[in-house]
Amino acid sequence: MTGPAIRTRGLRMRYGRTEVLRGVDLEIARGEVFALLGPNGAGKTTTIEILEGFRRRSGGEVTVLGADPKRAGERWRGRLGIVLQDWRDHPRWGVRQLLAHMAGFYPDPRDPDELLETMGLTAQAGQTVGRLSGGQRRRLDVALGIVGRPELLFLDEPTAGFDPRARHEFHGLIGGLARDEGMTILLTTHDLAEAERLADRIAILVGGAVAVCGTPAGLADRVRAGSWVRWIEDGTERAATTPDPSLLAWELHQRFGGPVPGLEIRRPSLEETYLGLTTAGVPTEPERTAA
Repeated sequence: MTGPAIRTRGLRMRYGRTEVLRGVDLEIARGEVFALLGPNGAGKTTTIEILEGFRRRSGGEVTVLGADPKRAGERWRGRLGIVLQDWRDHPRWGVRQLLAHMAGFYPDPRDPDELLETMGLTAQAGQTVGRLSGGQRRRLDVALGIVGRPELLFLDEPTAGFDPRARHEFHGLIGGLARDEGMTILLTTHDLAEAERLADRIAILVGGAVAVCGTPAGLADRVRAGSWVRWIEDGTERAATTPDPSLLAWELHQRFGGPVPGLEIRRPSLEETYLGLTTAGVPTEPERTAA
């Protein structure tokens, strides 16, 4: 297959008089891990449901794995993996029994026992689903989502309820799926550190539109957020905020005629960029100020 895994142009969604999506443009490459962030009510869930084929859009163009979701059939759906944020079904099934049953619907499924081991559920293989803890149930949800080796995997808050070790192991699994198998992954999460670690690119939805899209490292530059620079001059600590820290560092280097005492540069974190976008809109370029 050629072309992007997901492409939307002018995607709109209206509920009565309320416009939830106001022209969302996205393009996600095959094999890319893409994170969709945004505050509650920004339109993330609606966007994902349209891409999955569960909700019909009000306007715009959408292509997912080469097909329009509103007209795609069951064969197309078999190429998707979906992990919902909250999935509370099949409580009386055994864990391995359910995973093996679901594997039987796919032509080339993963081995259920190997997948249980990967997800840290081997000890729970004989338990009923209803007796799993919240974190264990979440791991089973993810296992069910990838048992069919999907080309495109939707992950909605996938590590909710994971302890730090399980989260670390899961992040390694996701990286391997994209790197080794070429799986495209669309991730929604409120864990900004998780998005920064996993995603090749991140889009932030604000008010039903994409406010900014880019690599985690490049998002601060895209919104022209300032970096903090600190140095020591004449025995006094000085600091400045600037959109171009490399230029300021070069100017200081010229002024000092060599290494700059105590030079420290801190670029905005993804969290700071996100908060700036979602609380006050896209920030304007900060003025350079020195103490």
